[in-house]
Amino acid sequence: MSPYSLQQYLELMKKAPVYDVARRTPLEYAKGLSKRLDNRIFLKREDLQPVYSFKLRGAYNKIIALTAEQREKGVIAASAGNHAQGVALAAQNLGIAAVIVMPKTTPDIKVASVNRMGARTVLHGNSYDDACTHAEKLAAENGMIFIHPYDDPLVIAGQGTIGLELIEECQNMDAVFVPVGGGGLISGVAMALKHHDPKIHIIGVEPDDAPCMYEALRAGERVTLEQVGIFADGVAVAKAGEETFRLARQYVDEMILVSTDEICAAIKDIYDDTRSITEPAGALAVAGIKKYVDRNGSRGQNLIAIDSGANMNFDRLRHVAERSELGENREVLFAATIPEEPGSFRRFNEAIGHRGITEFNYRYADNREAHVFVGVKMQQGEEEKQALFGRLRAGGYDFTDMSDNEMAKVHVRYMVGGHGHEVENEVLYRFEFPERPGALLHFLTRIGHNWNISLFHYRNHGAAYGRVLVGIQVPEEEQVQFQTFLCELNYPYWEETDNPAYKLFLN
Repeated sequence: MSPYSLQQYLELMKKAPVYDVARRTPLEYAKGLSKRLDNRIFLKREDLQPVYSFKLRGAYNKIIALTAEQREKGVIAASAGNHAQGVALAAQNLGIAAVIVMPKTTPDIKVASVNRMGARTVLHGNSYDDACTHAEKLAAENGMIFIHPYDDPLVIAGQGTIGLELIEECQNMDAVFVPVGGGGLISGVAMALKHHDPKIHIIGVEPDDAPCMYEALRAGERVTLEQVGIFADGVAVAKAGEETFRLARQYVDEMILVSTDEICAAIKDIYDDTRSITEPAGALAVAGIKKYVDRNGSRGQNLIAIDSGANMNFDRLRHVAERSELGENREVLFAATIPEEPGSFRRFNEAIGHRGITEFNYRYADNREAHVFVGVKMQQGEEEKQALFGRLRAGGYDFTDMSDNEMAKVHVRYMVGGHGHEVENEVLYRFEFPERPGALLHFLTRIGHNWNISLFHYRNHGAAYGRVLVGIQVPEEEQVQFQTFLCELNYPYWEETDNPAYKLFLN
């Protein structure tokens, strides 16, 4: 790909006919969030586009530039959803045949939306990379034009029109926060804004389990992530684009990583101010602002967050609501050991003080000690949490903070109920199963009659993958064979045998 100069990109942005299908979105003042953070927070509402995402801009700008001969061949794209809808609507508007290859794990709401726009969908593989490889293969076989979701100058220029709008909408911008997947959005926006005012701080925000641009900029070269988190599926990319990486190195000032809990809290923040529900990727920028303000102590600044999309499966709201309190430090989860004797619960609650209890799980284990799993509401975040732990420590209680323990939050809090006695050679693993028919059967078939499943817990969060916790009895002499099974299974996994939550409540 031949590098374009800044001036060439700016010309492409100014000439981009994106408003044939897209709209100029409002820059909305977030009153509640601004008051809480003591800064002026503005939301660039790209979730209000016709396809509920900014992706329409870049897709249309690329497709409308095709020659008549290229249009006759039709277009093809790979996408987990938002780019797919942008390509489908652009093709429909221009009367061009479109094929969209999507991972089998793509939320139904996105597949249905693409079909309604007249594009033909092909479900292939379990990740964007699987779908992309297949789309490129189909493009070569059928002579179709492949529309890349981010690593294309015309796509980047289309997304850059958001930057041009921001210049018109806000006279003074201290920092602009941009969600980052492959890098198309931040590349275009950063060029537009840095040309307008080099002092504007451009900050990219990624999930901490999908930090492809963060790692690339840190390494000084593009890297491929071994594993990509899928909660924020709109930015679940294993490797930043070649051109987008080049541009990010020139125009992006900083990258911030945020957790799933922080993303969930940001979704709630946006809802509280706008009564709109953004998708996880769309809330990244707000999560980044909160982390930036907390870290830097910024006050009185104009901070812009690009709310990039709202293609959220309704079922996922269960998970978001559950985790937002933890992400905002409004809830703490911990495990504690108390004496197994009359009056111990009362004394323990006195140590907690007059705080709201959100969760309290316990089951008799023996006549000496009881292990309890507790959730407590927090009003003042980390400061109050440490004060609570100080009271418990002063009361002589042994406890473990579980607020950042993924296995405890996803599984153990719903499973507390006793230990597995006389279970020999048990190892514990956490898996992500693709949410598709046959995923469990595939797992059980691969295990066969080799090992006994001693614990199994599955909880669906409305995401592309189901979270599964499995206990398996594996004798020491069969460990090598078991490791081979894990590799061949090809599901993401984490061993949790040494996790303190397992030792306290399940082992």
